[in-house]
Amino acid sequence: MKGDMQRWKPNVASIIEHAKELHPTTEIVSRMISGEIHRTNYDEVCVRARKLASALEKDGYKKGDVLATLALNTYRHLEMYFGISGMGAVTHTLNFRLHPEQAVYIINHAEDKIIFCELPFIPILEALKDQLKTVEKYVILCDESEMPESTLENTISYEEYIKDGDEDYKWPALEDDAACALCYTSGTTGNPKGVLYSHKSNIYHATSAYAALTIDKDDCILMVVPMFHVLAWGIPYFGPMTGNKLVMPGMGMEGDSLYELIDKEGVNSTFGVPTVWMQLLAYCRENNKVLDSVKNTIIGGSALSLAMLKEFDEVHDVNVIHAWGMTEMSPLGTTNLPTKEMETMNKDEKYAIQLKQGRPVFGVELKITDDNGNDLPSDGEAYGHLMVRGPWILQKYFKAENDAVDEEGWFDTGDISSIDKEGYMTIVDRAKDVIKTGGEWISSIDLENAAVGHPEIAEACVVGVPHPKWDERPIMFVVTNSGDKLEKDNILDFLSSKVAKWWLPDEIIFLKELPHGATGKLLKFDLREEYKNLLIDK
Repeated sequence: MKGDMQRWKPNVASIIEHAKELHPTTEIVSRMISGEIHRTNYDEVCVRARKLASALEKDGYKKGDVLATLALNTYRHLEMYFGISGMGAVTHTLNFRLHPEQAVYIINHAEDKIIFCELPFIPILEALKDQLKTVEKYVILCDESEMPESTLENTISYEEYIKDGDEDYKWPALEDDAACALCYTSGTTGNPKGVLYSHKSNIYHATSAYAALTIDKDDCILMVVPMFHVLAWGIPYFGPMTGNKLVMPGMGMEGDSLYELIDKEGVNSTFGVPTVWMQLLAYCRENNKVLDSVKNTIIGGSALSLAMLKEFDEVHDVNVIHAWGMTEMSPLGTTNLPTKEMETMNKDEKYAIQLKQGRPVFGVELKITDDNGNDLPSDGEAYGHLMVRGPWILQKYFKAENDAVDEEGWFDTGDISSIDKEGYMTIVDRAKDVIKTGGEWISSIDLENAAVGHPEIAEACVVGVPHPKWDERPIMFVVTNSGDKLEKDNILDFLSSKVAKWWLPDEIIFLKELPHGATGKLLKFDLREEYKNLLIDK
């Protein structure tokens, strides 16, 4: 027996139409490349998205075509999210920090037909253009008067492209599982893999994410997480759903630029990865500034450290919400919201819970298994392979022949985790990064987070390298606040009160900077390879 409800053909463009209807004057604030602050609203963004969709159809593009954006967080990128996907094409967000070889692979694998490109990124495409097999046109995100000289062929400014588009364009009805957007994983080995989201999955994800993060309808959101990074965690969809003011920093990701936007725009919710917040907190620390308007910051992308949590809480009175997910999950999987129980805890007890990745949002199921696929208990002590499933979690990778899930629909995240009796999930490590020494596991994440609690340490990275007796032992790479080296014993003495003695790194190596991926994650593969014989040769 089937239910008697209406059939629904989802289209994410219905979100921006909803925002236009109910929140037409709510502001969208963007810092442009020039540093200028641009202001628009949901009414104008919706109309311009319609014009873009109409222009694409007139230009011969159709449902299912993959159209790429190489763009910053600005109002134009928001228009493209709805204009491209809304007319039935696929919005493919390109990461401008990719290695050239990976960029060529991704563009060709996706079969991008257009690339919408910001002015500063034109040289990237000029260097790659002869290797791009399917790209027919480059739309430069600027006014007609700003168009530069370029070796790219078939270029046009964005404003000229949409100028004659139809302001009254009608969005098409799409198939139930029509493709909406495409993102590629930021893996450090092998070719990146594509994850093709549907309109339905993005709408489901946005609705659940908004509820799970308890965003208030009057919140002003600073969207620091890049729009190329897993569709900015769903903010471009759930923000317009309830009419949140969106503030987008463009290229201004430094601490002073972010503080200025927060202060002048009255931002009270921020979304971003730890590396960005390190810069903001450092700026505030050095200039005696406090984040007066901010009430919540949502942190994901890599593990939250105790030092950062305490600084947000004790200096700025900002509630930190730790969240976890991945490209294959659209991305949200868990959040760590404050609870009634936390209100009665002392700070150490509360922090211990906040450092966990949190509990699954509605729609996401979690479990852990051993190496043989057997389920492990959720007792907070057992740890194993983290498995997930749900309506916005991928079934298979883009263009792959086989499913990426097992016969029961579970996807292996590649994380080693534990789940406690209250449902809190804690990531012990990536399966490829966990260190096995003498038959026991060491969490590189926990060791790194302990190290950055040292007042002189800005960042730390831990990898396991071969050892003649213990199989693997940890070595630590450190960046100090001053740039100068510290005494090794100084760091070991500090760590000895934080972790078990046998966890202490065998070597500490000081670097000027650590290698980060395009989304802010530490890149450990090259360090592991470069130093793999360090303890063997001693």
